[in-house]
Amino acid sequence: MRAVIQRVLEASVAIDGDTVSRIGPGLLVLLGVRRGDGESDVGWMAEKVANLRIFEDQAGKMNRSLLDEGSGAVLVVSQFTLYGDAHKGRRPSFIEACEPVEANRLYNLFCDQLRGLGLEVQTGEFAAHMRVALVNDGPVTLILDSP
Repeated sequence: MRAVIQRVLEASVAIDGDTVSRIGPGLLVLLGVRRGDGESDVGWMAEKVANLRIFEDQAGKMNRSLLDEGSGAVLVVSQFTLYGDAHKGRRPSFIEACEPVEANRLYNLFCDQLRGLGLEVQTGEFAAHMRVALVNDGPVTLILDSP
């Protein structure tokens, strides 16, 4: 499982010109599911995202997590292209990406686990053509791969 995590002032997802999700301050998570990923990867990633200390404390140090902040939200967008391999040729191969039915199940489980930790979670629409907008805060952007 791979996540691109961005600390944002705001983020939104639009489909066919209609905004379907919007958050204020928090995290935008682009989530890719790899073949062979399972529920243990989901649990690891959800705990990591919720507890990442990437928000500033009173001294200006990144010492606070989204859970510590007590406010803020997460916008989770499914993105199989995170497993695109463009090492050979000019067209990426997506052979490492999980098949859609299982990827959707794990994506939804990830969102549910974040909610279970007490976070407000908004989502994109799995397998839809989306327009994602964000105002990155910092900018702070991290890439995480599950073990």
